[in-house]
Amino acid sequence: MKIEHAAIYVNDLEKAKYFFQTYLGAKSNEGYYNPKTEFRSYFLSFDDGARLEIMNKPGMDDGEKSLNRTGYAHLAFNVGSKEQVDALTARLKLDGYEVISGPRTTGDGYYESCIIGIEGNQIEITV
Repeated sequence: MKIEHAAIYVNDLEKAKYFFQTYLGAKSNEGYYNPKTEFRSYFLSFDDGARLEIMNKPGMDDGEKSLNRTGYAHLAFNVGSKEQVDALTARLKLDGYEVISGPRTTGDGYYESCIIGIEGNQIEITV
């Protein structure tokens, strides 16, 4: 058994797609649109076969995304090396994304950084 995909709702579907394509190497399908419900989505595929569905529909409640809450915590992306973690973190910071930790080696041995990505969602960049 394996996880087939993860999914998140976003307010700006095109901006979210751009983020994952530009910084994390995602490849997108053509997208889906249901005119009856106005639901839209893209499936984003990554080199290792993992998939992320980004979705949008009218009337979503955009509650506060506190880092100290239960539920979804972050998405983690392995970029292959410490140098890549450093480089991507620096690029994201330069492009205006908030770095909330790292790059650093954690107590459990991961080399990582964490940023606040699109729409307040936490992204972990690791080896």
